[in-house]
Amino acid sequence: MNAGHENDKLNMPKRSEIQPGMRVQVVEKQNQRSGVLTEGVVRRILTNSPTHPHGIKVMLEDGRVGRVQAIVAP
Repeated sequence: MNAGHENDKLNMPKRSEIQPGMRVQVVEKQNQRSGVLTEGVVRRILTNSPTHPHGIKVMLEDGRVGRVQAIVAP
């Protein structure tokens, strides 16, 4: 992993910052190696802990599941 990836982990949104209805960018399980992001609207939060090193896991409104990498500004 390069240093850029390590710095990104420090900026991962916390569970308290994520709400259903928010537009976010997630990385799906199959895209973790490539880092391809998927954008969508949060249906529900699946991670119970306040933080996670790879991002808080959410389900999007279309049913896809991924870990939040960024919150998209409204």
